[in-house]
Amino acid sequence: MCYSNNMKAPAAEPGVEVSEEQNQVQESEPSRVVVQPEPEKTLLTWKAPARLFKKRNREYYSTIAVIVVLLCVILLFAKEFLLIAVILSLAFVAYVLASVAPSEVEHKITNKGIRTGERFYLWSMLGRFWFEDKWGQEMLLVENLSGFPGRLTFLLAVEIKKEELEKILSARIVKEKPALTAIDKAAKWLQEKVPLDS
Repeated sequence: MCYSNNMKAPAAEPGVEVSEEQNQVQESEPSRVVVQPEPEKTLLTWKAPARLFKKRNREYYSTIAVIVVLLCVILLFAKEFLLIAVILSLAFVAYVLASVAPSEVEHKITNKGIRTGERFYLWSMLGRFWFEDKWGQEMLLVENLSGFPGRLTFLLAVEIKKEELEKILSARIVKEKPALTAIDKAAKWLQEKVPLDS
């Protein structure tokens, strides 16, 4: 009787001779390979504020208030009550973000991905990375391919060496600053034309 590669030849009973064909079937069966998962290793870690923060002056809040009131008056004549509610909500969020300092978050670069606070992003979920400077604070930006938010922002601590961080990231993802999108260009233009504070 012949056995295919997927079939296992029956074990020989004591005193029964095993044919050469049966021996060949048993020898040709592949052995199982057990792959041990690689443990997570921390390559670099630092603590920094969770988001950018700039202490605003009275002029900033006054400008926001004037813009919100004008928009609400215009929308009131147009009877767009839902839009008025949206604008007031956005104004409240802007006020909170400008007045409440962010908490500190721990960032970890590991051999498997980036861990920030309670969230973990695998290298396969990340695209390009680049550095930017805003309000005198240096930031690392990483493209998030897995969904929202599209860009991950990590503020760099003073003790972090940018060259060391770049070397670790370059071994896993590409360093490249993407071109500005239409939304980015519009936001930049608005920021230049309508400065909210001096």
